[in-house]
Amino acid sequence: MKKLLLSTTLLLVAVASEGQDFKYQTPPKALQDLLLAPLTPRVSLASDGRTMALLQVQDYPTVAELAQPELRLAGLRINPRTNGQSRVSYAVGIKLKTLPNGAEIEVKGLPAQARISDVNWSPDNKTIAFALTVPGSGTDGRVELWVADVAGATARRLLATPLNDAFGNSFDWVSDSKTILACTVPAGRGTAPAADAAPTGPAVQESGGGIKTAARTYPDLLKNPADEKLFDYYATSQLVKVNVADGNTQPLGQPGLIQTASPSPDGKYVLLRTRHRPYSYTLPISRFPQRIDVLDLTTGAAVKSVVDLPLADAVPIGNDAAPTGPRNHAWRADVPATLYYVEAQDGGNPKTKADIRDKLYTLEAPFTGAPQELAALPLRFGGLSWGTSQLALVGGYRWADRHETTWQLNPSKPTAPLTVLFEGSSEDKYKDPGTPYEHRNGQGKSVLLTGGPTGQSLYLLGAGASPEGDRPFVDELDLSSKKTIRWWRSQAPVYEVPVAIIDASGKNRQLLTRRESLTQSPNYYLRDATKKDKLTAVTKFPNPYAAFGGSFPKQVLKYKRADGVDLTANLYLPPNYKKSDGPLPTLMSAYPLEFKDKNTAGQVSGSPYTFTRLGGGSPVFWVTQGYAVLENASVPIVGEGSKDPNDTYIEQLVSSAKAAIDEGARLGVVDADRVGVMGHSYGAFMTANLLSHSNLFKAGIARSGAYNRTLTPYGFQGEERSYWQVPEVYNAMSPFNYADKMKTPLLLIHGEADNNQGTFPIQSERYFSALKGQGATARYVVLPAEAHGYTARENLLHVLWETNAWLDKYVKPSKPAN
Repeated sequence: MKKLLLSTTLLLVAVASEGQDFKYQTPPKALQDLLLAPLTPRVSLASDGRTMALLQVQDYPTVAELAQPELRLAGLRINPRTNGQSRVSYAVGIKLKTLPNGAEIEVKGLPAQARISDVNWSPDNKTIAFALTVPGSGTDGRVELWVADVAGATARRLLATPLNDAFGNSFDWVSDSKTILACTVPAGRGTAPAADAAPTGPAVQESGGGIKTAARTYPDLLKNPADEKLFDYYATSQLVKVNVADGNTQPLGQPGLIQTASPSPDGKYVLLRTRHRPYSYTLPISRFPQRIDVLDLTTGAAVKSVVDLPLADAVPIGNDAAPTGPRNHAWRADVPATLYYVEAQDGGNPKTKADIRDKLYTLEAPFTGAPQELAALPLRFGGLSWGTSQLALVGGYRWADRHETTWQLNPSKPTAPLTVLFEGSSEDKYKDPGTPYEHRNGQGKSVLLTGGPTGQSLYLLGAGASPEGDRPFVDELDLSSKKTIRWWRSQAPVYEVPVAIIDASGKNRQLLTRRESLTQSPNYYLRDATKKDKLTAVTKFPNPYAAFGGSFPKQVLKYKRADGVDLTANLYLPPNYKKSDGPLPTLMSAYPLEFKDKNTAGQVSGSPYTFTRLGGGSPVFWVTQGYAVLENASVPIVGEGSKDPNDTYIEQLVSSAKAAIDEGARLGVVDADRVGVMGHSYGAFMTANLLSHSNLFKAGIARSGAYNRTLTPYGFQGEERSYWQVPEVYNAMSPFNYADKMKTPLLLIHGEADNNQGTFPIQSERYFSALKGQGATARYVVLPAEAHGYTARENLLHVLWETNAWLDKYVKPSKPAN
């Protein structure tokens, strides 16, 4: 009888612990201080390279700020108080600096505790436009359009009418630098529909007729007619033309669900993308019906109705799939007013045999003629860079074998044969030629920077991946001779990244770079690429960890998996660690990636010379608690030839983790009997699988993951096949199916408002229930108001506390915890 009473008491304690009002906890002081170390400003550079805006970053918001009202509609997240996006990383101040040695001048006229976003330079670089959010206390919040005069370093509100920033990017400069196009809240729109109004009937959906309308699992979809009314109310805007000098406005066209409004390079027209009904309850706004129109920017009158596209609900599943009909409408950046767009020639289905996948068309103002075919692509369209009347670059890709090609084309000779400029595997980082550099022209549009002795040169900026790690570079490519001259490359023991080409015409070859090292935090420099050591510091941002020793030294480990694939991991050790201290309890983090070639899978990524900045999800915090850390351990999942990577996912996953632990043990710093593993999103999925299918770890921490792949039946990550095509793969990869095999303690953490595709909170909720039902040791922490990534100060500190307590209980002890 006494034994029965004791068991009942224990059960009551367990139940009470689940329902208690659990308060936020804070981690050890070292972890707390590191998380809250000063944030480094962001920078925004004028297109002429003469002035830099330094944007002071907002500190971590409180959970109360994060928990403001939020509407989740059609894939958007809207704050109904402001009619803006609900989750924005703001700047709270602006300083202007003339390069290279000008003083940092604070912009005056901003309100206290300003919330600044979407900083946008005018084409002439004399004015900066930005959105300023006024949170309000009820329904009186708003997003305002502001401008700052660069010469005077003064800011002012430009527009009394609030912006409609539900889609973001709610304004754009016209090429004259005197006018801004803005999407505003329509005048007199009235009060919002009641979100809690009694329904007038059920929500109904139908399918049939043999039409396949498969889609991946999207978050934040419309659910019922009430959602549709709210969406109409908050997403509808009025396009206006704003005079920057006096703030006077002129309406253009009629109110609508305006997703984008882009002025033509010559400032005479507006390209308008408007969404409309019928809406979908299974797809986000990016697939809703859309109408493409051209308006006269002077009068607002309709000039051309380009196309009206239906709901894109029959797009095949696959990374190379595309909707039928014209798509990707935009302005050609290098001429006054010419539209371009792409249209699939294979029904948008990559499995259809076709010599031509996509065709590229142009339509020149006044838009009365027939579209002109510019190029026929044997691969799916992957992007386009405009240069001159004789030069443009177009990219194409094929996901099945990761092939990609960049072609050179002459816009003045439509349908002329394409010239291959680069081609190869997107996975082959060592052979990546770099990205053609674009700059803003006088109309504020991005075009290829050309130059060289004959004016036929392009400039390529690349990561410079190599067996020694990334060594960024700048190359000059002569298109006539196809010869490349290397301007500059980052040299050990620093990591330096080209940010902008300031001068390509003179003898100086001047670059703006961001430079850092293991012990030096990132700062910006002007570099003369013709002289090895000629550097001029532009910023002097302090080391955020000066009070903690200044840096976290790392060692890049290189080792092999059992099947011969090369692997790497970053090893961090506690300060003042000595080899005589012996093996340490260890924390490993990773994120699996799919590959089609084991040689490219084994290529080194990252640099051994980067400065380590600790974000909220970093494992490196725990070197301060006596742990060795294996960070970013490579976990390639390879499927060569006709094999798909996920066919042997579990085997490769376990083998990769074992190889990392074995290498750390061989070095004498990792105690192979005391290793924990952590991961976020797909890394959380990895963590649960490692605990389910190996005995390598003492505990795991899985944040915001997906654990039952039958809940993402139309593909996930790089997996294109559906559940019904390969049920054995989906089942084998789902740790939910192995809850009865779990013998290792697992800490599950999830944001209650996760907005990522496929990682709905129900994934963790159901997985925890399964683990609990099977008697596994698990803990499930739900973070209030958090999305897929965590941002609130209280939540970030609490996650550090939870993780530290879990590791100290289950990993650090030499003997297993009870």
